[in-house]
Amino acid sequence: MQFPSPLQPGRLLRRYKRFLADVDTPGGILTAHCPNTGSMMGCAEPGMGVWLSAAASPARKLAWTWELVEALPGVLVGLHTGRSNALVQEAIEAGRLEALAGYARIRREVKYGTDSRIDLLLEADGRPPCYVEVKNVTAAVADGIGHFPDAVTARGTKHLRELAGMVAAGHRAMLVFCVQREDVREVRPADQIDPVYGRALREAMAAGVEVVALGAAVSPTGIELQRTLPVRLP
Repeated sequence: MQFPSPLQPGRLLRRYKRFLADVDTPGGILTAHCPNTGSMMGCAEPGMGVWLSAAASPARKLAWTWELVEALPGVLVGLHTGRSNALVQEAIEAGRLEALAGYARIRREVKYGTDSRIDLLLEADGRPPCYVEVKNVTAAVADGIGHFPDAVTARGTKHLRELAGMVAAGHRAMLVFCVQREDVREVRPADQIDPVYGRALREAMAAGVEVVALGAAVSPTGIELQRTLPVRLP
């Protein structure tokens, strides 16, 4: 995925009210939309380098969206959760997720479960559909371990149980962790943050839900999921 226009660099001043960020840029201080509802642990410290994209519509209230942050020296992180589905779909269509090869059709935001929408529904004649839920990973600790979630997520737990329900109904279901940073070598559930989610993940895997993680190359020109990462359960 390439950004359609050059990103605006700057320095983060503060993130507040979850959806707002003040950024110091060469052209002055801007208020940007923050497209990430999590805690953004380790990715929202004042002084960090950030990159913003310009809104496509001039009528939008906030003209800029926060896309990237330099969480560690030389480590860029894509924090825009709204891009995760497109990144995973791109990887599937490019054949970079071998486990999901051979499906003829991909549909987005299809209703399923209890008042939910699946991120991607893969279909092909003569085989069960595959329900794919995508989760964006931005949090990491020492030794290249990525964690999900970075805040308590009742919604994420609900999705795991609904994926298990699809397997019980005879379908295929997969959770894909979209890791938008290059320094992560494996993904683990953040049991210390949300133990309920951690238990639900283990139960879903035991019920037949497949779980994979894809690691990205991130730059100010674009993001691409390039490698498969192990998902480990401590």
